[in-house]
Amino acid sequence: MVMCDAENWYRFTLRRLHLRCTMPDYRNLRAWQLARDVAVQSRPWIKKLPPEECDALADQWRRASYSVVLNIAEGASRRGPREFRRHLDIARGSLHEVAVVLDLVVALGYFKESDLIPLRRARDECARTVWGLLRSIAARSSPRS
Repeated sequence: MVMCDAENWYRFTLRRLHLRCTMPDYRNLRAWQLARDVAVQSRPWIKKLPPEECDALADQWRRASYSVVLNIAEGASRRGPREFRRHLDIARGSLHEVAVVLDLVVALGYFKESDLIPLRRARDECARTVWGLLRSIAARSSPRS
């Protein structure tokens, strides 16, 4: 049986607390970078929507695409993995919202599906990355037996 002296216990505890409370700089997160790309790529398409959609679909698309990037940044600045996961869940929901908006603009005849392929790919890659980040944080923060 290995005995742990007070100094080693203290160092171990400080290290655990530091690892728990340190969140990454959001700008270094691939998920944030991809989310920013989705928001930036969405903007020209939003501007091309007809005027009658400016207060409805355009606004919803803009808010959903901005929400992804903003929630990843806000979550990364929080104090622990639980809050980060909550913000990533919100970002994930907003990514699904963007996907539905893309479906709607095609169904309503505003754009051709082929024109939106690069934006769809960017959104899909962002969604996969956010999901991977969520799973990674959940695995690291779950109690180990």
